[in-house]
Amino acid sequence: MQVTVESTGTLERRMRVELPAERIEIEVESRLARVGKTAKIKGFRPGKVPAAVVKRHYGSQVRQEVLSDLMGQSYRDAVEQENLNPAGQPQIEPDIPGTTDSFVYTATFEVLPDISLSGIDKIKISIPEIDIQDDDCDEMIENLRNQKADWKVAERESAEGDRVVVDFDGKLNGESFPGGSGTEVSVVLGEGQMLPDFEKALYGVSAGDAKKAKVKFPKDYHAEELSGKKVDFEMSVHRVEEQELPPLDDSLARLYGVDEGGLEKLRSDVRDNMGREVEQRIRADLREQVMSGILEANPVEVPKALIQHEAHSMQHEAMRQLGIEDHDQAPPIDNFTENAEKRVRLSFLMRQLIEDKGIETDVEKLNERVKQMCAGYENADEMAHSYLGNPQIMEQIEPMVLEDQAVDWVVENGKTSSKKLDFKEYMKPQG
Repeated sequence: MQVTVESTGTLERRMRVELPAERIEIEVESRLARVGKTAKIKGFRPGKVPAAVVKRHYGSQVRQEVLSDLMGQSYRDAVEQENLNPAGQPQIEPDIPGTTDSFVYTATFEVLPDISLSGIDKIKISIPEIDIQDDDCDEMIENLRNQKADWKVAERESAEGDRVVVDFDGKLNGESFPGGSGTEVSVVLGEGQMLPDFEKALYGVSAGDAKKAKVKFPKDYHAEELSGKKVDFEMSVHRVEEQELPPLDDSLARLYGVDEGGLEKLRSDVRDNMGREVEQRIRADLREQVMSGILEANPVEVPKALIQHEAHSMQHEAMRQLGIEDHDQAPPIDNFTENAEKRVRLSFLMRQLIEDKGIETDVEKLNERVKQMCAGYENADEMAHSYLGNPQIMEQIEPMVLEDQAVDWVVENGKTSSKKLDFKEYMKPQG
């Protein structure tokens, strides 16, 4: 077997493989002999078919099978011989038959990149310092009260925070339109459930009131026929309701399953939970900083085949989340390509970091990760034990723990600074 390799790009290789004709013929004759032992051809007893007849009936088929098998085997042998690490499947093109006595084919493929990390110890990382204040805890307790609040009829005009129960009928140029009417719809004033003009009309109303309002729809409204248009609404108020909060005492704690320790125990549990949420957000923040820093410092090229594979995986996941079964309705693959490339690059860079720094799985951290994953189950300890005893599950969890450890290494060895931040500001929803 003769092999020549040509670089046609940073990662693309074109490999020409030449197999001696003798090797092919020997394998063809060997297989035809085996076929002849069982071949059933009219006019001949099984096992007694002349070789020439077997070749006439099966020769072409057997030759194609031999060439296919030899291409597969010789390709694997050739990449090993040339110390190549292919990424994805090759594109194989046989030469035109008859141009040489040998069988020649060309395999085009990408190879895995050689990674040499740089700038890891120069990554700048800002570590948030969050001090949970009593006011933060008080606000969280108040949110818990609001979640358990009841609504009672208010014999007065509506105001901010009230719930107005209303019938409405909207018309565009005197005509009704889909979604333009409703019966006994509850609108909490100040929550922005409805369009601003609609909600504004419900301030200062009482039970039995009838109102008319002109409501302007935004230009980016999802229904094109309504975008930027003014619609006439007629409203009929059934009732105005106000919140009735549960008392701020031990009874509130019982509503949340705290039977011993009362309100103070609930407050302590809330503060502990807030601390855990802060810790999770900080870890996610540090991870994002580390990943961005590694990517910026190492603009390595990665195989297009792997990017394409990752993009398709992301597309399928998006289809699953959106409940789309028809692939023709799937989001365009181009929507995922940029993030897919980032994911593939990161996977190479993180693996190299783990290898370079000799990071090995910390068993305690692995066990802790499993406990966290199982914490939501009623039988959490039993589930954790089951996970730890399942090699397939652990094969998925261990790389995540190793990656967390790599992030920790970068934080510990990078250029870090700290910044004090307000709890409420830091924890507000992102995006």
